Amino acid sequence: GIPGKKCGTVIVTAEELGCCRDSVLMQFCANKLDKKDFFGKSDPFLVFHRSNEDGSFTICHKTEVVKNTLNPVWQAFKISVRALCNGDYDRTIKVEVYDWDRDGSHDFIGEFTTSYRELSRGQSQFNVYEVINPKKKGKKKKYVNSGTVTLLSFLIETEVSFLDYIKGGTQINFTVAIDFTASNGNPSQPTSLHYMNPYQLNAYGMALRAVGEIIQDYDSDKMFPALGFGARLPPDGRVSHEFALNGNPQNPYCHGIDGVMEAYYRSLKSVQLYGPTNFAPVINHVARYAASVKDGSQYFVLLIITDGVISDMAQTKESIVNVS
Repeated sequence: GIPGKKCGTVIVTAEELGCCRDSVLMQFCANKLDKKDFFGKSDPFLVFHRSNEDGSFTICHKTEVVKNTLNPVWQAFKISVRALCNGDYDRTIKVEVYDWDRDGSHDFIGEFTTSYRELSRGQSQFNVYEVINPKKKGKKKKYVNSGTVTLLSFLIETEVSFLDYIKGGTQINFTVAIDFTASNGNPSQPTSLHYMNPYQLNAYGMALRAVGEIIQDYDSDKMFPALGFGARLPPDGRVSHEFALNGNPQNPYCHGIDGVMEAYYRSLKSVQLYGPTNFAPVINHVARYAASVKDGSQYFVLLIITDGVISDMAQTKESIVNVS
């Protein structure tokens, strides 16, 4: 803007959101709207306004423009109930009908009011609305309306949250995979992310605690597979990108986050940090277990804790796509 010159006003309104998570899919049509264009009919569109607690109105949706017709049928549109009426089914919803003009000076055709409760009746005689132009109504004694708008369909869609799945019995299977590549630094050095400090958690330990202590409350048996990747394993020094932290590849489960932490620190003392940083093997490990559950009763979460750039990016992308 220009210093010292007023360039406009921004008005901010706030309102506590309702807890409703529903959305609605609606479609409208209109009949015998007023003709506004000199050389044609009209190019009508609808503007929906949610009423606020202070009596003002806020635009919450605009339909597309239907060109050159007095009997438009607009495409169905989806809108959250929060946006439409903030979950208040009896709150006024004002709908304005305009004739679109290229220069932006759209011509007002008329308006009507409704509510979510009225709209939820669906297609019926209750949802045929007279479009009223207050100025015309005040000037013309024989004025009836400027057309009608009809609700063609009204479909409620409930958005299910992740917590709803948990409440419904979905089991969470949490797996953790830890980066044991050399780029983390020598665990005996304080600069290492794997530094074994007897008095405080290292960076990996803090990450495990921060995520694991929260997610373990949603896991019924609290048995977590704990894997490592990017290290040389004893006794032959072979490089592995998918090894069990507890040393048991047939049963890599640890009890709770404390069990994972214990297995992690035990592994640090026995393996040699190496490389490269490959994610695909641990992703495929979890994918094999997930593929065996066909009924959707279990949700698999893989936490990969790493410090560096992925070495097998192409394979990692492919693995993620395959399990999605």
